[in-house]
Amino acid sequence: MDIVARAKGLIMRPAEEWAAIAAEPADTKSLFLNYAVPLAAIPAVAGFIGSLLFARMLGGMMAGMGVHVGPFALLLNAVAGYMLGLAGVWVWGKIIEAVAPRFGGRGDEISAMKLAVYSPTALWLAGIFTLLPPLAVLGLLGLYSLYIFWKGVPVVLGVPEEKRLVFTLAVIVIGFVVNLVAGMFAGLFLRF
Repeated sequence: MDIVARAKGLIMRPAEEWAAIAAEPADTKSLFLNYAVPLAAIPAVAGFIGSLLFARMLGGMMAGMGVHVGPFALLLNAVAGYMLGLAGVWVWGKIIEAVAPRFGGRGDEISAMKLAVYSPTALWLAGIFTLLPPLAVLGLLGLYSLYIFWKGVPVVLGVPEEKRLVFTLAVIVIGFVVNLVAGMFAGLFLRF
């Protein structure tokens, strides 16, 4: 699989790309190593570089307010965000796996992980805009990932058309709540 062709296919013609994805043999490890790991690095690396440049540009002003953000802290933040993002994709795959049978879909790990790993493609690609913090608002283009997910649900999981909307909403809401709780829990331990 060519990662660039796969990403382009998901952005330009998601229905056809999902059909190809559904037919391919895969395992969770290869999905992560060959696709999620490199693509999830785009917003992490771009965000780190953008934050570093932004911190240097505003360093004098921020230092006057008693705030100092060093490169090491920014690097730690980027690495933590990257790792938590990958963990979030895996958890989301497990949520999809658990919920799909309740909506008439396949509840196997590989189908669920395919949907979880490939759906955030637009979000990861839009992460390049964090390279220049003033353009970070263009990261909203990453919301196209929701459409990519929507198109993949019946093809990869076999969720019937009449249940696709409710399934999509349920998985998004559950994923949001899990991320919110995990973020609050992590916040308890990351305070210094």
